[in-house]
Amino acid sequence: LVIFSPEISMESLIPVINKLQDVFNTVGSETIQLPQIVVIGTQSAGKSSVIENIVGRDFLPRGCGIVTRRPLILQLIHIPEAEIAEKEAETLEPVAKEWVKFLHTGDRIFDNFEEVREEIENETNRLSGTKKGIHPEPISMKIFSPNVVNLTLVDLPGMTKVPVDDQPPDIERRIRKISLRYIENPNSIILAITPANQDFSTSEALQLAREVDPDVLMLKCSGKRTLAVITKLDLMDHGTDATDLLLGKVIPVKLGIIGVVNRSQQDIINKKSIKDSLQDEATFLQRRYPALATQNGSPFLAKTLNRLLMHHIRDCLPELKSRVNILTLKYQNMLYTCGEKVQDQSQLLLRILTRFANSYCATVEGNAKNIETSELSGGARICYIFHNTFARALENINPLDGLSEKEILTAIRNATGPRPAIFVPEVAFELLVKRQIKRLLQPSLRCVELVHEEMQRIVECCGDDIKQEMIRFPKLNDMIIDVVNALLKLRLPVTNEMVEHLVSIELAYINTRHPDFASASLISVLKEVKEDANFLHTYRSSENIKLLTNISATTVNDKTSAQKFSKFSHNVVRAADSSVYNSNGALGKSTDDETIDQFQLSDKEQHDCSMIGNLIKSYFMISRKTIQDVVPKAIMHFLVNYIKDHLQSELVRKVYRPELFDDLLHESEQIAVKRKETVEMLNALEKASRVIAEIRDVHIW
Repeated sequence: LVIFSPEISMESLIPVINKLQDVFNTVGSETIQLPQIVVIGTQSAGKSSVIENIVGRDFLPRGCGIVTRRPLILQLIHIPEAEIAEKEAETLEPVAKEWVKFLHTGDRIFDNFEEVREEIENETNRLSGTKKGIHPEPISMKIFSPNVVNLTLVDLPGMTKVPVDDQPPDIERRIRKISLRYIENPNSIILAITPANQDFSTSEALQLAREVDPDVLMLKCSGKRTLAVITKLDLMDHGTDATDLLLGKVIPVKLGIIGVVNRSQQDIINKKSIKDSLQDEATFLQRRYPALATQNGSPFLAKTLNRLLMHHIRDCLPELKSRVNILTLKYQNMLYTCGEKVQDQSQLLLRILTRFANSYCATVEGNAKNIETSELSGGARICYIFHNTFARALENINPLDGLSEKEILTAIRNATGPRPAIFVPEVAFELLVKRQIKRLLQPSLRCVELVHEEMQRIVECCGDDIKQEMIRFPKLNDMIIDVVNALLKLRLPVTNEMVEHLVSIELAYINTRHPDFASASLISVLKEVKEDANFLHTYRSSENIKLLTNISATTVNDKTSAQKFSKFSHNVVRAADSSVYNSNGALGKSTDDETIDQFQLSDKEQHDCSMIGNLIKSYFMISRKTIQDVVPKAIMHFLVNYIKDHLQSELVRKVYRPELFDDLLHESEQIAVKRKETVEMLNALEKASRVIAEIRDVHIW
């Protein structure tokens, strides 16, 4: 329960809201939805007459068709007559008892209501044109009078379906949009105006109100935002009666239905006063609806609206306080992100460069304040490149891809020269295994490229505070990116060269004594082959062939690969056209190739091919394992860690130059405008907080 101080009455709640309305109108913001009464209805439904009857003065523009072409916010402020008399006594001069102030005219006072009408028309024409166009920007005015109750009313353009004069074809949609903008505010009370000579069940005002306040009709117990007003009671057809309608027996409305009598067009032409009009209204109600006279009419409507608005404000105030506090924090954070105006360029630039370098390094190391959860970034992505992307690329290389039995046998024969080979020459093995190891170079260079791209991408993944600084100073942002990219570009060829050296190192020396290369069993068998004079008979035995195959399969520890090699050792790849290039580039047939193509390989040749294939695969696995280990280390040393260690010094060397300060620290217009708007909103929220603080937490009956 919200309670207020005893010295502050319920009547004071409406002036508090009026002050808040003024505060937020100055910044053109609708972020705070204030309690107010919104008047909706069709053209010529009598909206203006209802408002003038409540005010007690004739001041609104009149005419045919649409007259209210901009929302009109009226703050009615009750001034006690005693206060006016006291002011007259102090000044010894006559003081206006009623006057008007417009928000757009500042402190200027209008005490002539004809001038008020002209000012409304002029301000309307300023944005809406001189014909029948409409505009959503409101006109705000205050009416001070001893004859009004404290109210805040919003008069909206009357709903219409057919465009006239220069109105756009979608005039109905535009008016509807403006109306919804105000009545969708959950803190507003909707005053739905319907003429008595129209079928109430088809009231457009009531239908529109029902869209935003579904419980406007008494079908449930929760709706409480809509009050229906029946105008022109005196113009109903003869023989008809509005008693059931006013009592809610036809269509029940939660907040009730109040009937009023408007001035006719002839009354307006004859300049019939509002006072006389109200007397005629009271006489009509007493004569036609004596039992309902005290619960209808313009004076009763004004008091009802005053009561509804006061209680509505009281109910909305706790949420309003909370909303102001939340928005204050929000805009304070926005102002922080915009940054203060530049005072010391040197200090600011150095701070930005340091923060950027620290944020960049933190993103690489995984220590960033704001951890990305939607995708891998920074150091995590580099790790993924090393251990997933690069590793898979190496694993996808078949150690024997591109090597047929024919090519292996040709390499063996070329290595033995003119003499038939007694055993498999190591030169053939080295020649073939180097050819396969070279295939590790391209995936390694691609790994360097991917890490280089990620290092460039990290510039965009720095912390939010750094992003805001970069947006604030676009030229500084561009130069920082250029420096980072230039440094990365400088390190790319160095890193590539080192990776190429690593592969070249693998090619430089084929270490057949590597502990992982072959098992002791395989080495002893090879020695026996060299020493045994009867090697041909020995290797033709199926058991020894099987032994060698199994040993090789065990060496690589890959059952699937062993099966492939077993199949590989018993199938000859026959080329459709065994052609070789001769010295002048023409295609010619090799005698040796013809022999290979025409005859089945001998058991020894099959054995030699199988052995070489297994040895190539075994050694390739060792080289691949080495490359998979040392390439990421080289990339980290020559690229990633180098950038981390030298980024800040490079930024200071290239960017921190006094002759560039003015250009680099020139703010974008977007940030300057945003800061100005944020400061204005913070000032408005501060004023609003002070206004709300006037109401203390003490109960009011």
